[in-house]
Amino acid sequence: MFENVLVANRGEIAVRVMAACEELGIGTVAVYSDADRDAGHVEYADEAYNVGPAPASESYLDQETIIDVAERAGADAIHPGYGFLAENADFARRVEATDGLTWVGPPSDAMETLGEKTKARTAMQAAGVPVVPGTTEPVADADEVRALGEEYGYPIAIKAEGGGGGRGMKIVRSEAEVDDALESARREGEAYFDNDSVYVEKYLESPKHIEVQVLADQHGNVRHLGERDCSLQRRHQKVIEEAPSPALDDDLRDEIGEAARQGVSEAGYTNAGTVEFLVEDGEFYFMEVNTRIQVEHTVTEEVTGIDIVRWQLRVAAGEALAFDQADVEIDGHAVEYRINAENPAADFAPTPGKLTTYRPPASIGVRLDHAVAQGDEIGGDYDSMIGKLIVSGDDREHCLERSKRALEHFAVDGVHTTIPFHRLLLDDEIFVAGDHTTTYLDRELENDALEAAVDRWGSATATDGNGSTAATTEVTVEVDGRRFDVVIEDGASRATADRTETGAAAGGGAAGGDDAELAAGAVTAEMQGTILSVAVEEGDEVAAGDVLCVLEAMKMENDVVASTGGTVRSVPISAGDSVDMGDTLVMLE
Repeated sequence: MFENVLVANRGEIAVRVMAACEELGIGTVAVYSDADRDAGHVEYADEAYNVGPAPASESYLDQETIIDVAERAGADAIHPGYGFLAENADFARRVEATDGLTWVGPPSDAMETLGEKTKARTAMQAAGVPVVPGTTEPVADADEVRALGEEYGYPIAIKAEGGGGGRGMKIVRSEAEVDDALESARREGEAYFDNDSVYVEKYLESPKHIEVQVLADQHGNVRHLGERDCSLQRRHQKVIEEAPSPALDDDLRDEIGEAARQGVSEAGYTNAGTVEFLVEDGEFYFMEVNTRIQVEHTVTEEVTGIDIVRWQLRVAAGEALAFDQADVEIDGHAVEYRINAENPAADFAPTPGKLTTYRPPASIGVRLDHAVAQGDEIGGDYDSMIGKLIVSGDDREHCLERSKRALEHFAVDGVHTTIPFHRLLLDDEIFVAGDHTTTYLDRELENDALEAAVDRWGSATATDGNGSTAATTEVTVEVDGRRFDVVIEDGASRATADRTETGAAAGGGAAGGDDAELAAGAVTAEMQGTILSVAVEEGDEVAAGDVLCVLEAMKMENDVVASTGGTVRSVPISAGDSVDMGDTLVMLE
């Protein structure tokens, strides 16, 4: 077994890996950026090393520095977690080529074969696994995409070859959308995966998203650990995951599990991975392989009792899997809720800020994977996740009822969170029945319902979408010996906040700006981030709804649009610029 493992990641997944190492008697090494000096994973590790400034490209994605730190720290293995370098075959290959270091993951060759979507489709077809109709080679240009649209029929999906989690995926519903969608998919592929190659496949309108967890050792043993249902998605981003799926019968469950096991076995894959499928009308189609641990691995652990991260380490150290396929049993039901610092009532905009209150739930059936504490800052440099709430029960109905209790007792102040959204979904008939598909949220969830949920269950004091603080105060009063918690709203402050929001919608509100600034037509940044592209230049005429620029913040690509028509007076930003909340992006007149 290893003596010292460097975890090339941050946040809750870094702590999760370190916990598994600790149980195995392995020392842990953390890496951190300037923005993460006081982060939870840094505190948890046995030792920690700074690897650069806040931008991930200069710290967590700096391959040379991370390997140098591993050698200096005396680490004999590197675990990448998920995200960042976890699916980077070149980084895995560099680790494999470094004397004294072991890569905790699949071999770089298998990562290259299954991690890139077109190669994975070819490999799965060869293994007899059904795939969605599409290309097995990257597309060259927009004309080729249009030809494929004619062949398959719209809608089609343009997907980044190295993508995942919805990054670099664009849905095209007509020939007129091809050029913009292709450019956007390539841009996201380059930004997130250092690979601007894309492929095209037929887009299924309302499928279930089913994924199968696999484990494979270096001795030819391959096991699947059942499936997860990840169908509840917003803009192709998973928000709630569960195991097992309420949509599969026993025959389909066995068939899809065996297909996943057979596919990775023939590809020479080892360690942990996830084979993802789309299921529609009783048929399943291979979509992609995630060559790493996934955010939602937790629900599989809860229903199987198998510690997947522990087995990642044991397999990387050369051990054989100690259980047969017949030993894998599904017991009960588990659901994972991603608790993010986002405002559901403001199109899930990230809301970085300080956790002035942080009291997560406990008691039976509740697990929390996190790396934060009360008083910590949720910054704007990385993703918006605060933690993952995992609830388990005897069956799905029991699990959802227990989830209501857990979410009710999850207290967070200082930032908006997705907790009100989750509580809303637990009263949603379609979700409770398990009849939701990947498109359900985007098509059916009304913003009025989200606003009502945030008003009812949201943080009493939270930074809103434009950086101001919601003007409410929570106090405790006692009447006739009975205790009441009362939220008091400051009418004057509320009116000020409403004016600012209205101004932003009408022409781009400057944070803290007055009516004169708003009337001047300054479209400003509602959050800290990086400009990915600029769509206008001085003198252009724009209409309401036109995209002015694209702002990337907390791993989300946000279109900044004109809320009214006008002429572009100036554009003080360029692609690649970093901007702060309130900075002027475009001036309209």
